[in-house]
Amino acid sequence: MPPVRISRFGFVNAYLVREDDGLTLVDTMIPGSAKKILAAAEREGAPIRRIALTHAHGDHIGSLDDIAAELGEVEVIISEREERPLRKDLSLDPGEPVDEVRGGYPGAETRPSRTVNHGDRIGSLEVIATPGHTPGHIALLDRRDGTLYAGDAYTTLGGVETCARRNMLFPLPYSATWHRPTALESARALRRLDPDRLATGHGRVLESPAAKMDKAIARAE
Repeated sequence: MPPVRISRFGFVNAYLVREDDGLTLVDTMIPGSAKKILAAAEREGAPIRRIALTHAHGDHIGSLDDIAAELGEVEVIISEREERPLRKDLSLDPGEPVDEVRGGYPGAETRPSRTVNHGDRIGSLEVIATPGHTPGHIALLDRRDGTLYAGDAYTTLGGVETCARRNMLFPLPYSATWHRPTALESARALRRLDPDRLATGHGRVLESPAAKMDKAIARAE
């Protein structure tokens, strides 16, 4: 089933993914987005059962607290490595590239009920570790229909780019990227998955994205 994209100002996205027991919400956008997200779920006629966060930047967790408070019992999921930035702990692990952890990390009062690592499942979504934009960034691949929820590993706003290269029409993801060589490696790993559909944190959903992903990688190299 194609993703249900929810957008604020055409700038930042969240997605609803249907499962047998209800909906998985991928990211929560900027503060003030709860009403729009909950209305979209109501139109889908199913409850939000879980919230999966690709990373802890403020434009992806901005409405987490409001949505969690409204829903009450809802599973909140983030990668094990990204749980610390969700608490505003920006320390690096031994062996990680020493570079500035960029972007806004406002933190959240809501604590994750589950953390995940590469290869784990969130309903029908397979967790793909994609560090670079942030240390614990993840993407999510729906094996049922080939939709790749890429977070900020790629963007389609102002053209398809990886976060390892500055897009002059939309430079924010590049400016907020922690380690660009690692981000480029993650972009290559996502391309090897050969997704049928690319759903990013910023921009429209792209069908049959392989050729444009290839060009974005080549530009960043």
